[in-house]
Amino acid sequence: MANGNGNNSDSVTQSEINGILWKACDTFRGAVDPSEYKNYILVMLFVKYISDVWQDHYDKVKAEFGENEERILRRMKRERFVLPPHCTFEALYEQRNAANVGEVINTVLDEIEDSNKEKLEGVFRNIDFNSEASLGQTKERNNRLKSLLEDFSDPRLDLRPSRVGNMDVIGNAYEYLIGKFAAGAGKKAGEFYTPPEVSQLIARLVDPQPGERICDPACGSGSLLIKCGQQVGSKDFSLWGQENIGATWALAKMNMFLHGMDNARIEWGDTIRNPKLLSDDRLMKFEVVVANPPFSLDKWGQDEAAADHYNRYHRGVPPKSKGDYAFISHMIETITETSGRVGVVVPHGVLFRGSSEGKIRKKLIEENLLDAVVGLPSNLFFGTGIPAAILVFKKQKPDKTVMFIDASREFDDAKTQNRLNEENIEKIVATYKTRENLDKYAYIAEFDEIKENDFNLNIPRYVDTFEEEEEIDIRAVQVEIDELDLELAQVQEQMQGYLKELGYGS
Repeated sequence: MANGNGNNSDSVTQSEINGILWKACDTFRGAVDPSEYKNYILVMLFVKYISDVWQDHYDKVKAEFGENEERILRRMKRERFVLPPHCTFEALYEQRNAANVGEVINTVLDEIEDSNKEKLEGVFRNIDFNSEASLGQTKERNNRLKSLLEDFSDPRLDLRPSRVGNMDVIGNAYEYLIGKFAAGAGKKAGEFYTPPEVSQLIARLVDPQPGERICDPACGSGSLLIKCGQQVGSKDFSLWGQENIGATWALAKMNMFLHGMDNARIEWGDTIRNPKLLSDDRLMKFEVVVANPPFSLDKWGQDEAAADHYNRYHRGVPPKSKGDYAFISHMIETITETSGRVGVVVPHGVLFRGSSEGKIRKKLIEENLLDAVVGLPSNLFFGTGIPAAILVFKKQKPDKTVMFIDASREFDDAKTQNRLNEENIEKIVATYKTRENLDKYAYIAEFDEIKENDFNLNIPRYVDTFEEEEEIDIRAVQVEIDELDLELAQVQEQMQGYLKELGYGS
């Protein structure tokens, strides 16, 4: 049997692991929607990982305690994850031919949850490996699940720490898969994925420091939170998040564990209607709050907003069909008074739309909370080609200026998806930090100037990117036209000659 726990001394690269995992998706392609089968692949990767970690540690403990199984199991109960013997990936693989293999996998997942309630309770509740609707009728479903288990039994997919060493390999593989699924998920991709370059940019703009609390109230699969944590440069930080979609919340939980961020607290629920990150019935406060919330969310909860228990909408209630400022209002109400800052992705309409949104925007600027507006290239985000912007808000700003950066024209042009490269990101961050005007790229606007513009933040009002056309030499153009006319006359004369030879014309 080829299993993931075989002794294979050859090293395996990140790209090889990524390739094996992506090939495992062939089992579902064309039969199951990518937005659904991503959950089966990612859950199986997680099970394979915790199983290999368990086996790795079990082997070490066994070498220490010999054949004393009772002492071994007692010691293993202190491990990061506890797995009953029949709940390992190896045990699942042995039952790959079972007539009820879907039920077997579901039962194992339930038992893994029960054995790790504090960490994993509810993580697998939204995944059903015995679903006829998602995986097909019994024979087809069994074949697909057998193939999935066989793909994950590839001896090169040995995820034991003693084998792969650096835990980043596992986290990177998970992120790789999420990115690939996003590319094929169309509009649904925005529900769970922020492109890594955008996450990196936001993390660098808000610049989280050691000891700070970092929150994402619309965290999707958690990638933006993880990027912010990695930006700290040490392990002295805490991560907090909330996600409304159950399956995506589960992805975020697993993502944290696969990146070694076990203490992250990720809640499941609607941040606007039912915020879960509370302390003494008040909104928790964080030094850093970041998010890529759904663009212009319809029916976000306006009916309940006027009586909001946490008074998040004291600057005004956003329109029913556009929830952008609902998320912005929540984020600003959850940052600390001394050093709090917000980095949020928004559609451009947030910058200039009037009515209630205009009133909220005006108050945010009058309160000197807005620090920067960064215009991004179009087609950066999966599921939408519209350009977006990043708004940076800060408490305790040293002055009342707002930095405008037009980064919309600098990116790597790809066939399907544009992306920011490291040079693009570095330029944006350096410009933001130096806070100096840069021709056709950046402008520092004073409060009075923004007020004169009726608090409209449309970037072209502040960053002039107009390129003058080169002066046309009329005489040179006329000479060129005359030469073309002469050349055309000569060609027409030749054509007439050919036609006469062929008997056409007079």
